[in-house]
Amino acid sequence: MAIQLSGVFFNKPSISPPVSHHRRRPPLTVFATASAAPPPSSPPTIQIVGGKTANWYGNGNMSSNNAADSFEEEYGWADIEADLYHWTKTLRPVQWYPGHIAKTERELKEQLKLMDVVIEVRDARIPMSTSHPQMDSWLGNRKRILVLNREDMISTADRNAWADYYGRQGIKVVFSNGQLGMGAMKLGRLAKSVAAGVNLKRRARGLLPRPVRAGIVGYPNVGKSSLINRLLKRRMCPAAPRPGVTRVLKWVRFGSDLELLDSPGIIPMRMSDQTAAIKLAICDDIGERSYNVTDVAGVLVQMLSKLPTANKSNLWERYKIDTDGRCGKTFIHKLAVQLFNGDEHQAAFRVLSDFRKGRLGTIALERPPIG
Repeated sequence: MAIQLSGVFFNKPSISPPVSHHRRRPPLTVFATASAAPPPSSPPTIQIVGGKTANWYGNGNMSSNNAADSFEEEYGWADIEADLYHWTKTLRPVQWYPGHIAKTERELKEQLKLMDVVIEVRDARIPMSTSHPQMDSWLGNRKRILVLNREDMISTADRNAWADYYGRQGIKVVFSNGQLGMGAMKLGRLAKSVAAGVNLKRRARGLLPRPVRAGIVGYPNVGKSSLINRLLKRRMCPAAPRPGVTRVLKWVRFGSDLELLDSPGIIPMRMSDQTAAIKLAICDDIGERSYNVTDVAGVLVQMLSKLPTANKSNLWERYKIDTDGRCGKTFIHKLAVQLFNGDEHQAAFRVLSDFRKGRLGTIALERPPIG
């Protein structure tokens, strides 16, 4: 069953701002403005239409509490996607395509011919951004199960929203936590039941039954190998909390009636959607060499200050630094001065690490499109 996803990816960022399928509240709109060739000393700015100007470094005059309160009330998921589009336009593009991925992609296409069912694993915090744009064409009509891993890092409301979204499309979804094993056994049973027809057809032709073959695919570091290890109840596949650990395809046997293919993470050769790319960087689903840590942490701070489902006080409670959602890099600079002797790289890494470990709350960075 092919999965048709739309509404979050903006594949032509150089042409026009994205049109989101989330219902957007009209009173306030956020745009980014930057001159074609700004001098080195002029940082890109984010202009609040109808209000005052605040820039990426937070030097704007945004002292009105009433204006801030009104802004938060009107801000929604459509706004965060529009803001991300503009924020990422001024940053170094996130690109990562190590050599082993190209080889894996070729081999995986060949192995797909042997699979009875494909288990696609995505990051529950960013299900849209961890969906490979070519996956549907590769799989065709092959049976597929969608796994949203790291369910412990999103809220119940986030989980319910995604369950309802995919349920309405008739897509089989399993929420899992590869580290603790939650959802692993359910996934194993579902894989065997979905592919049960394989052996019925074999018996009808007078052939002996064989194990169901299930391939586990997905982006780097979304938890594919951890899920397999939990299913097998032993460490059969190398797993670590960083992208690029698995580098070769490997078949492993689960009992007498299921075989699993562990595969390295696969990503597009070129990340044309930089709003998705920045979320991959935030969630550690792409190699660290592909992005500027300080830039990514600054975007995360701004997202956490504006996301409708995020607790706005979490950043203050953890770091004792104020933020108004318009000064991500200023926040990182203040944290660097306060804790790391001015080292902004270390401060940025601390913020990203805290988010990735759930210390800033259970927060999804995406919600399903509406309509």
